[in-house]
Amino acid sequence: MTTTAPHTALVTHHRATENGPAPWTADELERRLRELAVSRYHDRHPFNQRMHRGRLTPTELRTWVANRFYYQCNIPIKDALILSKLQLPAQRRSWLRRIQDHDGHTDQDGGIERWLQLGEAVGLRRDELLDHQHLLPGVRLAVDGYVNFCRNAGVLEAVASSLTELCAPSIMLTRLETFPLHYPWIKSAGLSYFRGRVPQGRRDGSEALGWVRTWAVTREQQHQALAAVSFKCDVLWSLLDSVQGAADQDHCNA
Repeated sequence: MTTTAPHTALVTHHRATENGPAPWTADELERRLRELAVSRYHDRHPFNQRMHRGRLTPTELRTWVANRFYYQCNIPIKDALILSKLQLPAQRRSWLRRIQDHDGHTDQDGGIERWLQLGEAVGLRRDELLDHQHLLPGVRLAVDGYVNFCRNAGVLEAVASSLTELCAPSIMLTRLETFPLHYPWIKSAGLSYFRGRVPQGRRDGSEALGWVRTWAVTREQQHQALAAVSFKCDVLWSLLDSVQGAADQDHCNA
């Protein structure tokens, strides 16, 4: 797959020819990207819907936290792969923040550490999280597939796949509102991951969207960006399908 190099500053927009339709305007592309992300985002998944309505058991919450942790651990890995594709120092410096947000500057901070604190708050031990003792095969497959996508895709598609960040602040705010109401047994300190992701998601989503608007200058590239967002939504949805399946099995065995 070929994409326009991110360091290409001047690009001529193609008019409709026998080679294909004219590209959408950047504003139209953004509208389509946002519409796709919102309509396919995993906040609509039945498991998240039950979570936000207070319908999950402690066991179901622990299963979700333990499996989502595998995704959290792989976020800085996929971001390192994307960083390696960026051509400009300023772009690499900017994207590096994402890795630091999750890995932290020390072992005592960062998103992974905050997720471990969430795990402890729901009753999981650090060692069982760090060893991925509860990892479901479907979750591993979905997350590894996303990492491999970022490894093999062009820079446009890899960056575009992160545009689910546009929806992240909303779901984090929902959890900050609903968890204290429905799951008061989870200590407030355990929700620090959700608090941190609100401003980070806004920053990261805006940055990635600006790059995609600039780089996707042909209709083919614009479709590649949309397909990347769709794929990422499938990853997040598949992760929850596996967690929901485990919960259904537990109910059957109860």
